[in-house]
Amino acid sequence: MEPTTYLQFFLALILVVGLILGLAWVLKRVGFGGGATGPLARRRRLGIVESATLDARHRAVLIRRDNVEHLVLIGPNTSQVIETGIPSVTINDPTAVTAAPFTAFSQFLNKDKQP
Repeated sequence: MEPTTYLQFFLALILVVGLILGLAWVLKRVGFGGGATGPLARRRRLGIVESATLDARHRAVLIRRDNVEHLVLIGPNTSQVIETGIPSVTINDPTAVTAAPFTAFSQFLNKDKQP
């Protein structure tokens, strides 16, 4: 075999491995590959319900732990709990208001603006 054949094989191998890794990364970013699911999977106690970007460096994250939600402000150097002990609501509940957990957060943001 000629050396160009080995080089062609090596480059094709690198290309295929790169495509596999790229596809795995895209699927993970989209949301596939979140772990084991099914009847034998362990029930997860912690999860992110919702996340909202406030500016380029800060994010408000609503975290659920054991059916209790916590609102956390996350920045580059610090994290701060805004509200804790929010009862978890189900989507099927027609009386649930989705903006209710963010009322304390909006009051927290506006307290500096008041004289």
